[in-house]
Amino acid sequence: MPALDYPPPLQRMIAQVKALPGLGPRSAERLVLWLLQSGGRIEPLVDALENLHHRVHACPECGFYIEQGQDCSLCHSPKRDACLICVVEQAADVLRLERSGAFTGLYHVLGGKLSPLDNVTPEDLRIQPLLDRLRAAAVQEVILAMGSDVEGEATASYLSDLLRAEGVAVSRLAQGMPAGGGLDHVDELTLYQALHGRRRL
Repeated sequence: MPALDYPPPLQRMIAQVKALPGLGPRSAERLVLWLLQSGGRIEPLVDALENLHHRVHACPECGFYIEQGQDCSLCHSPKRDACLICVVEQAADVLRLERSGAFTGLYHVLGGKLSPLDNVTPEDLRIQPLLDRLRAAAVQEVILAMGSDVEGEATASYLSDLLRAEGVAVSRLAQGMPAGGGLDHVDELTLYQALHGRRRL
């Protein structure tokens, strides 16, 4: 007698949800079953996904998400400093920096970071559009806002060499001690970066 399993449409939906980052087989199964049992939530979800697919895309200039037919509010704002470009890994990083209120320049979303183990090469990232932007505008400084993991450091190092060859100043976000933190809660790498990135008062 064959083992009992869900109907094929349900199995396919679980497989699709399981493919999303951060969701394992059990979480995907629970989520799909909850959607199926709560009935009224499926149609709004389908509608939102359809809208997302057809109406939202990346700005061809900076890479942040915009709605179809709309101008990018970041690239076309007269209040932003066009002499500064902050390069980030993902679009979500733009929102994190914007919410801090500390940066008023332009952004460039790479769409990831270099990772030989995951077969992510410079050609897979939005590096050429960044170089094109530098050549077309009077950019004075590029701030690299990559993470401090191995892939982020490799990406920042690769980009800094390319950007210096273009004759633009390159800086990196400061790294080290978190605000309000004590030494007893900081790892050795963070302490190392904090010591080497110290500034005079």
